[in-house]
Amino acid sequence: MADVPTVLFVCVHNAGRSQMAAGWLRHLGGDDVRVLSAGSAPAETINPVAVQAMAEVGIDIGEAVPQLLSTEAVQESDVVVTMGCGDACPVFPGTRYEDWALEDPAGQGIDAVRPIRDEIRGRVEALVASLV
Repeated sequence: MADVPTVLFVCVHNAGRSQMAAGWLRHLGGDDVRVLSAGSAPAETINPVAVQAMAEVGIDIGEAVPQLLSTEAVQESDVVVTMGCGDACPVFPGTRYEDWALEDPAGQGIDAVRPIRDEIRGRVEALVASLV
């Protein structure tokens, strides 16, 4: 595939759900997809429990830095996946949008974050399958 699709994951703080989803897509999609993530009100650092949960499955997201959602990021994306960011995400014709209702891992322990991580993996696997 000459032009790889771009997928943007958006949540409020860009510190948990969207970072885990981006980690999964980089892991599962490899070079066949370009991955972006952003937040409508980004935190200063990524959620350490999200980092721990992903490390348990061999995916390192520890170097990720929360990014502010930009109109440009949405415009250059083929698929925009929102996770609780409300109306903060601009909508452009021709862009595929999905809204994933996922529990927010913020402030939760590892036992609560593992099922969120695993649910995100399943959704990312389905997303990858839909891109080919």
